[in-house]
Amino acid sequence: MDDCCASRTPGGYDREFDDRFARRLAREYRRRGLTPTAQRMVEFASAAGVEGASILEIGGGIGDIQLELLKRGAAKTTNLELSGAYEREARRLLDEAGLGARAERMLGVDIAAAPGAVGRADFVVLHRVVCCYPDYARLLSAAAEHARRAIVFSHPPRTWTTRAGVAAVNTWCRVLGHEYRGFVHSPESMVEVLESHGFAPRYRHSERAWRIVGAERR
Repeated sequence: MDDCCASRTPGGYDREFDDRFARRLAREYRRRGLTPTAQRMVEFASAAGVEGASILEIGGGIGDIQLELLKRGAAKTTNLELSGAYEREARRLLDEAGLGARAERMLGVDIAAAPGAVGRADFVVLHRVVCCYPDYARLLSAAAEHARRAIVFSHPPRTWTTRAGVAAVNTWCRVLGHEYRGFVHSPESMVEVLESHGFAPRYRHSERAWRIVGAERR
């Protein structure tokens, strides 16, 4: 569960999601492209009409999803990130694709705590993020308020195996004195947050490690 856990503070993110982790993600993206989960999230946005749209991704890491959406015609992407370790690899990927002029990266912005730090976008993406944040309602509310048209997010299944795995990781991190924590929030409660902000779920997909929810504004 190392991809769905996080710390409680921005400084802790840098400790857990470091340069080595970012390099591994970039290397895998260059070799294989998007993961199946990320690919399905891109396909949801594409089907909803990404041509000429603006994209806001919260915790987008190396920006692979944003790159693919730009290639499919998105006009602009903005990435919010709490770990500075991703920036070098993200910039390299943008430069390699010749898309740097259409991408903005903002470091140290917690949208749940500072919603006014960034403007609205047509689409908001959260991949492997809600399980990294203790207050899912606050995070998803902020995300929904920034989405003009649609929002898509992924989360781990709320099964006993997942919960046991995350609990084990959290215990180990606590023993080591790390702030790193993971969360397995209620899927139904997360969808209810989006519905309360005027969104209707249009797409759901279940995989072994992840669930995907795509919702459009009513």
